[in-house]
Amino acid sequence: MKLLREPFNQTRLGRRFRSIALVEQLGPGLVTGAADDDPSGIATYSQAGAQFGYGILWTAVLTYPLMSSIQLVSAQIGRVTGCGLAKNMGETLWRPAVLALVALLFVANTINIGADLSAMAAAAELVAGRSDAHHLLLIGFALVSLLLQLFVPYRRYARYLKWLTLSLFSYVAVLLVVNVPWGEALAGMVWPNLPWQAAVTTIVAVFGTTISPYLFFWQSAQEVEEVAAKGERPLARAPREAPHELRRMRLDTFTGMAFSNLIALAIMIATAATLHAHGKTDIATAAEAAEALRPVAGDFAFLLFALGIVGTGLLAVPVLAGSAAFAIGEANGWKCGLEYKPWEAAGFYAVIGVATLLGIAFHWAGISAVKALYWSAVLNGVVAVPIMAAMMVVVSRHRVMGRFAGKGALLAFGWTATAVMAAATLAMFATWGS
Repeated sequence: MKLLREPFNQTRLGRRFRSIALVEQLGPGLVTGAADDDPSGIATYSQAGAQFGYGILWTAVLTYPLMSSIQLVSAQIGRVTGCGLAKNMGETLWRPAVLALVALLFVANTINIGADLSAMAAAAELVAGRSDAHHLLLIGFALVSLLLQLFVPYRRYARYLKWLTLSLFSYVAVLLVVNVPWGEALAGMVWPNLPWQAAVTTIVAVFGTTISPYLFFWQSAQEVEEVAAKGERPLARAPREAPHELRRMRLDTFTGMAFSNLIALAIMIATAATLHAHGKTDIATAAEAAEALRPVAGDFAFLLFALGIVGTGLLAVPVLAGSAAFAIGEANGWKCGLEYKPWEAAGFYAVIGVATLLGIAFHWAGISAVKALYWSAVLNGVVAVPIMAAMMVVVSRHRVMGRFAGKGALLAFGWTATAVMAAATLAMFATWGS
């Protein structure tokens, strides 16, 4: 009997090791993809599904190859050069233009942080059944996010971020407790069926919350952090490592972006099957979407949706603040990195602190979080266009990337993504003027 069990045990052990090896290869891309589905994204996807039903689902299918290519561009720039996006842009493009793009990123991220913190507090209030703890919860979530970045070493911090991605499966679970006409849903994934003039701003918001500028800077910076944390060298100085690292980045990025878009689809399908189907077409916040689900999908669906908002917010707020810090720090030549102690990279951590505090202040300024969640996604869609164009210029420069300069499919899909974002933004402005 022992002889018969031996091959089985070895096979099972081999599969376990392969599974562990696969998980170990998932890092910056997985976290970036999960952070893409922040409370602002949840609100945008909920509004899209509630307002336009299954006719808007094609956007999540279209954005997958586009966001995968542009995120792969950002990852490749960081891993090849050992420097983040802002530094590479500053050395390749006109510096005032780069500083202007970084300033736009900081503004968009700060608004996003404030909107996300407010949505997290509102969702936590709903779960707790209270309506008097919003300010306290918002400050608590902000402090947890800030302290994690200030005092937890990057390697441990990255592990926490990876585990937080599991919170997003709550949106897949919602689909198990609602009635979905899957034939109609599948048709909506491949064929647009919606009033274009009324939907164009929502399309830009979906594109903007899916292909967001802060994700570009974050993934590139995390590739640089991974190089430093593992004591490795950039591919420009260690080209022999390129085959393995490029495969790892492709697996990580394609997996992370697939995860992100599947969650987006789950949210739009859930709200289309419940809210849109029952005539509830005006959902402007993630917390409101969770509350609206309760009478039509039950308490369990409501609870899963609300807890997912808190979990993904805890994941996204550090990414928003951190990406702003990397962009500003690199553009100004500061020491940057989550591996440093706060006193070793004072400017870098100051930006994280200021961005988080401004996010809190944004809530007290009396600006409606209802509008901020949705319009921060629209703003991201507009800001993304020039940043994506700048990235494509950087990745195609042999002076910067050497033998790893972008070519073929990477350049084709990257420029296509930029063109699609630009076309959607121009169409939006055209409808505003008409």
